[in-house]
Amino acid sequence: MNVNQSAPPVPPFGQPQPVYPGYHQSNYGGQPGSTAPPTPYGAYNGPVPGFQQTPPQGVSRAPPSSGAPPASTAQAPCGQATYGQFGPGDIQNGPSSTVQMQRLPGSQPFGSPLAPVVSQSSVLQPYGPSLTSAEVTAQLAGMQISGAVAPAPPASGLGYGTPTSLASASGSFPNSGLYGSYPQGQAPPLSHAHGHPGVQPPQRSVPPQASSFIPPASGGPRMPSMTGPLLPGQGFGGLPVSQPNHVSSPPPQALPHGTQMTGPPGPPPPMHSPQQPGYQLQQNGSFGPARGPQPSYGSPYPGAPTFGSQPGPPQPLPPKRLDPDAIPSPQLNELPPQQKTRHRIDPDAIPSPIQVIEDDRNNRGSEPFVTGVRGQVPPLVTTNFLVKDQGNASPRYIRCTSYNIPCTSDMAKQAQVPLAAVIKPLARLPPEEASPYVVDHGESGPLRCNRCKAYMCPFMQFIEGGRRFQCCFCSCINDVPPQYFQHLDHTGKRVDAYDRPELSLGSYEFLATVDYCKNNKFPSSPAFIFMIDVSYNAIRTGLVRLLCEELKSLLDFLPREGRAEESAIRVGFVTYNKVLHFYNVKSSLAQPQMMVVSDVADMFVPLLDGFLVNVNESRAVITSLLDQIPEMFADTRETETVFAPVIQAGMEALKAAECAGKLFLFHTSLPIAEAPGKLKNRDDRKLINTDKEKTLFQPQTGAYQTLAKECVAQGCCVDLFLFPNQYVDVATLSVVPQLTGGSIYKYACFQVENDQERFLSDLRRDVQKIVGFDAVMRVRTSTGIRAVDFFGAFYMSNTTDVELAGLDGDKTVTVEFKHDDRLNEESGALLQCALLYTSCAGQRRLRIHNLALNCCTQLADLYRNCETDTLINYMAKFAYRGVLNSPVKTVRDTLITQCAQILACYRKNCASPSSAGQLILPECMKLLPVYLNCVLKSDVLQPGAEVTTDDRAYVRQLVTSMDVAETNIFFYPRLLPLTKSPIESTTEPPAVRASEERLSNGDIYLLENGLNLFLWVGASVQQGVVQSLFNVSSFSQISSGLSVLPVLDNPLSTKVRGLIDSLRAQRSRYMKLIVVKQEDKLEMLFKHFLVEDKSLSGGASYVDFLCHMHKEIRQLLS
Repeated sequence: MNVNQSAPPVPPFGQPQPVYPGYHQSNYGGQPGSTAPPTPYGAYNGPVPGFQQTPPQGVSRAPPSSGAPPASTAQAPCGQATYGQFGPGDIQNGPSSTVQMQRLPGSQPFGSPLAPVVSQSSVLQPYGPSLTSAEVTAQLAGMQISGAVAPAPPASGLGYGTPTSLASASGSFPNSGLYGSYPQGQAPPLSHAHGHPGVQPPQRSVPPQASSFIPPASGGPRMPSMTGPLLPGQGFGGLPVSQPNHVSSPPPQALPHGTQMTGPPGPPPPMHSPQQPGYQLQQNGSFGPARGPQPSYGSPYPGAPTFGSQPGPPQPLPPKRLDPDAIPSPQLNELPPQQKTRHRIDPDAIPSPIQVIEDDRNNRGSEPFVTGVRGQVPPLVTTNFLVKDQGNASPRYIRCTSYNIPCTSDMAKQAQVPLAAVIKPLARLPPEEASPYVVDHGESGPLRCNRCKAYMCPFMQFIEGGRRFQCCFCSCINDVPPQYFQHLDHTGKRVDAYDRPELSLGSYEFLATVDYCKNNKFPSSPAFIFMIDVSYNAIRTGLVRLLCEELKSLLDFLPREGRAEESAIRVGFVTYNKVLHFYNVKSSLAQPQMMVVSDVADMFVPLLDGFLVNVNESRAVITSLLDQIPEMFADTRETETVFAPVIQAGMEALKAAECAGKLFLFHTSLPIAEAPGKLKNRDDRKLINTDKEKTLFQPQTGAYQTLAKECVAQGCCVDLFLFPNQYVDVATLSVVPQLTGGSIYKYACFQVENDQERFLSDLRRDVQKIVGFDAVMRVRTSTGIRAVDFFGAFYMSNTTDVELAGLDGDKTVTVEFKHDDRLNEESGALLQCALLYTSCAGQRRLRIHNLALNCCTQLADLYRNCETDTLINYMAKFAYRGVLNSPVKTVRDTLITQCAQILACYRKNCASPSSAGQLILPECMKLLPVYLNCVLKSDVLQPGAEVTTDDRAYVRQLVTSMDVAETNIFFYPRLLPLTKSPIESTTEPPAVRASEERLSNGDIYLLENGLNLFLWVGASVQQGVVQSLFNVSSFSQISSGLSVLPVLDNPLSTKVRGLIDSLRAQRSRYMKLIVVKQEDKLEMLFKHFLVEDKSLSGGASYVDFLCHMHKEIRQLLS
């Protein structure tokens, strides 16, 4: 009897599977197995006592040679279930081949693998009762699982071929290949043979297609086998994994404590012969020869040009199931001793973010992403790619949670996948991509639909020979003005379509006419006002002197329009403590003049002429002022400050000058002086995990909302730089920056020598970045869906218009859509984002972004076209807003329930039938659990003891306007090993998973999350490396908490400093470096960012959360 046949092509969902003639198919898809005792589903997170350490007698296995293992001849004793297609720990990888791959349908050189998600499956029967914690403990006691470390398994759907063309399967280890020298002769735990006590696990026989495998001659001594089930991601042989979307692992049988699993000896395993060397180490740590051309793919593997942005015809993937013997085992010396930790589930068998990111880079990084096709899912945010705009907005401007929207609201409710777009209207583009064209239609202004006011775009349909057009959003028929008329070609397209950006591109700008301006007057050029706290704290730390020195040179770099010789922005200066000091810096003055306003309750601006000036005209006076400010206040003893009156003063100054602008506030302490907006210290950690915790995130007075509303009306944006030594109530102080579209920066316990570089770098970037002032954004949609909810840093006075006093290239607005009618599969759904703003030069403009999405009647199409990174961005913002009004626990539970509903709906409606014990994830959402767990463990939703209330409010505010790339790196940090990649290599070293297990104490790692940068140094790192990087002779001499690496003239130092610089350049905020030594007190802080592990604040590890998610899904399904 052959139990390991390759599965036949799978019929449509929900139908029983046919069986090859002559093959017995046991125990799959609802057919009960023989008479195996039921092992119910275990309690998660239970203790795991009594792992066996001694290998028992039993079936022997060996490392793979290049052929297939011999077929097993052992029969199971009577009354025992023989295993069917799946053994414990098998991976069933995807529904039928009718489910296309989500990215690049059909034209990808090889399918992206499903990193197997492991579930401890309930039973051999499809459904079974839940079991107690005691039972699961017993069940786990007989199981020994090695903590081998690997990215995900190989691409799904690779055909069988000769051994040389076989993909290296998933037994890859972080310390192999590029990373790793292992101690010779260190044998890791082998993969585990598995079965009932006394049952020979079936070995893979040669499947029908695999005619080119030649069974090797057997012989040689046997290796000991281990107890416990074979884990996905470890095993023998060479079959790649299969169906793109799901995985299984039926459970180990419950055994009495300490029982050994033994079985009749099988045939001796093949051994390596001198002529048949084992697989060589691959650069990415996989095992196996370099991959040759794959059968049924037209081109070789490394991203050859068959893959383009336009989807080709879908090629069916040969459906196969992963078989336990089909994964190569690690070579004998592969695992270093410190990695022999034990898990219930092999972490390498569950989806790896690193592998998914790497695969997407390999598959989609080499070709431009052409936006001409509706509903294409773009490459991941972690992939470097070029965009060619051919009618839809670039993913740099708009990313969606799904590019295929359900046609009906019932379908959307069933799937629970939020329909949202993360829009970054002024996103900066790489130099190789052109900025949006500016279209000037003269006095008539841009052409719009008369009914819904949508702007002309490539989806509008011209009719009646070009004399009229039908609106693609509301179907209204409009006349084409005579000056815009053009004839149509034989396809119904205007003959000038490719000469007009608004008819051929997804993103473009219109020059706005006077009708689009406030009070029907063209705007003046904007102004920047620098407002500096000169209280005792600010002077004592050296902040004021540092800032004034920097501003002298920084004012030469104010943002300017295009190729303008100088910036049109005017500047003004205010200093304050309990009172405000305004400065007249008119160019005709010999010295600046100071005017003091002490009546802070009734704020006014004491001068108009000479307050806002052109930098070049008043340079001498400004320089003189900046020299004098630190001296004037050097002996101050004033510790109290005001805050609201400062913002009020800046706004009144802009109002008097009739212009929009930005206030840069540099502030150090809680504003306790008698004045409007006075605050008290209300920090109370006892409120954490109570129903009143939400008050910590709410402002303590309504005065700041009122002030923010006035600022927005004036186009006054506020950027706040905070330098607190203690609690300053960030939740309240950040209200105005948040509602005006501004930014907030926080430097706790600021010291010039430690924090100067970070502060000055942030300040330079903030002052120099291009900003749109006095902006209004509206998102229009075609009939059937509408925008219902908005997240970000902005103000809304009605339900449709997003008002932004300022908007820069880092800020996003996240928009959620709901159905209000049925959608049509043929016409799809359209979004148009229109942003009206004033440029840095004072020009009124409209920036338009258009995006067409597909619509579907099958849930499988929705799940195939989702983008997990965008989904997580939306879910994090939804949760972070939720904490303002609900207890944190409620918010966490809501997220978990929604994720379980999304995955349960997929399981029920899209996955091919399989045992309830399998956890089945959609291919493009297989990282949803790991990323969601990171959100749940974040400081806002689950704070550790060391996280302050201000920190939580700060992070909550930052995430609200982050783009998809920023939330991706923030919630799942990058961990880069530094010393194992060749020193001459100029590329970034390949990342490893964010878990303590991936750290080798002989290596050095960089960890970054967009805000923090750690350099972790292992205790056993080579002396030469320590000398090259830190210029000291031993590990013990490295000073912990170091924040700057010495500049040394050697290749390693140059490489590491270069890498740090390049990581900082990629992020919107400067990441301060912290050097962390292994076993040092700072290591606890570093470990907080190893998000796959259990957190000190009680957050679950990735493995435990996946198990919990599986349990939730099963409860929903039952």
